[in-house]
Amino acid sequence: MLWGLSSALDLYDEYLKAFKIKDDPKKDEDSQEKGADGDGSSNALNILICGGADPRHVIKTLAKRYTHRNQPNLNIYMLDGCAEIVARNMLLLGVALEDPESFSLVCKAHLFMDLYGNAVIRPSSHHYMAAKGRTLLQMVTDEEKLKALAPMLNIEGLKYKERDGLEMSFSFWQPNPLNVFVVTSYWEQRVRTLLGTRYDHRNGAFDWDLNMTLKDRGGQQICSQEYRYWRETGVAFVFPEYEHCKPNKTLAAGLVRNGHTYLHRGYVGDIQTGPFCGFGLRTTEERMHHSMHGDNDYRATDITERNLLELFHELQTQTPYEHDPTRSRKYGSVQLLMTPLLNYQEEDAAGQATYDKPWIQMPGVTVHFMSPMDMLQLQKGAIRWNNMFDVAFMAYNYYSFLSKDFFQAMRAQALFILETKLMTVERKDHVQEYESKARELMKEAGLKAAINYQAINAKNMWLKYKKTDKDEPEDEVEAEPENIPQIENDEDDDGLSEQFSGIVIEEIPSENQTVSSIKKEVQAEGPLQLNRHLL
Repeated sequence: MLWGLSSALDLYDEYLKAFKIKDDPKKDEDSQEKGADGDGSSNALNILICGGADPRHVIKTLAKRYTHRNQPNLNIYMLDGCAEIVARNMLLLGVALEDPESFSLVCKAHLFMDLYGNAVIRPSSHHYMAAKGRTLLQMVTDEEKLKALAPMLNIEGLKYKERDGLEMSFSFWQPNPLNVFVVTSYWEQRVRTLLGTRYDHRNGAFDWDLNMTLKDRGGQQICSQEYRYWRETGVAFVFPEYEHCKPNKTLAAGLVRNGHTYLHRGYVGDIQTGPFCGFGLRTTEERMHHSMHGDNDYRATDITERNLLELFHELQTQTPYEHDPTRSRKYGSVQLLMTPLLNYQEEDAAGQATYDKPWIQMPGVTVHFMSPMDMLQLQKGAIRWNNMFDVAFMAYNYYSFLSKDFFQAMRAQALFILETKLMTVERKDHVQEYESKARELMKEAGLKAAINYQAINAKNMWLKYKKTDKDEPEDEVEAEPENIPQIENDEDDDGLSEQFSGIVIEEIPSENQTVSSIKKEVQAEGPLQLNRHLL
């Protein structure tokens, strides 16, 4: 995976909410001596992110840190499966924390979106990727350079083999004619293999995945035209003034040096959901979620832009962000006329700009990059990680590494967040089976649900469980709004309420049969058949 399938979280805020901790720096006069769990350790909160695939949680946690009155030191441990993803995470963090003099806020947001979610990028983004790659190469090979530019990064947990992988990634990003990455061909091959005989009718398959699956699971903000264009070309975030013609080499995986060239596995990332989930599903401005007859005013692209502008503004200024409504353009119901992707040529980047200024300083924050081999140690409950983490986030595709011994790495008071398969296009019963197994495992490990998961047909983007030594019942609050992103639908409910106004429902439908599915069947069979569905 090259991006996450759940929205960005402020992990420190999630910890405070889970344990109902008051955000008051004066609550404990000895806060400088006691840890977050009050065990007498240093005043630090240790956060583990397993398989995050991108730095969305890190960016939001750092951006919102100024909003908390009590600010413990944050040690964030990022664990991903290969060196190419680690290199990509470093690049995206570098964009988020780039010196404000290098880019305006809007340019920085569009640069991040280009490198984050587009298989084919703008020439300016390609030049930044190459130039920043050279700077990152110096940072991972020169400890003094790393401390001078980004003292918050710590790569001591990476083995030398993995550091060699970083060197190969940064070198492969350079505009060398031998560094071939024909992503458009790789993308088309993947789509053809996935669809098989349905490839000639792929637009229908794309619409089915979006409208019958993703929109029912919280992806209402994703518009049909942007989703279809991404499924066809790999370009997710589009603005009319930009042309995309350069390959996004940060999406390459499995790099191996072969003389003066590189062998790789092509593109092996997601081709069904898209990079819209991380920042593009919800925003604090409710007006941007308005839709009419199923057509959104704003695309997930516009929501992503608005959220990134907020986060980058807060990282730079440590002040609240006020969005200019004229900044976001209403392209939700507009079919943009896209030109064919341009051909590109690898050419020398001599004379291009360099990006070697120090990153935005984040006092009290350290981002540790871990070796993929540490995942096996965590799975087996290795002693070196015992009682280490206050918060742990795990992506759904890392669930196979989860075990009862894994929770030994969590402190006596700790929060565990597991990403679900909600925002995949897998069958509903597979999603429910995954959640059921995960809940059973966490209950066996002695964890308690942080929110109520007993609601019928609840849609959960995460499962939040807490480890505590206190004898307290599980929380009985309803699922938080962020777990079930919704947009108002004003076209169907009124007609159904009039049609069924004279019918009394005496029993509640079963868990396996949703009210929406009953409505669809009743519309086809007639209102007199409603009782048959409910009795």
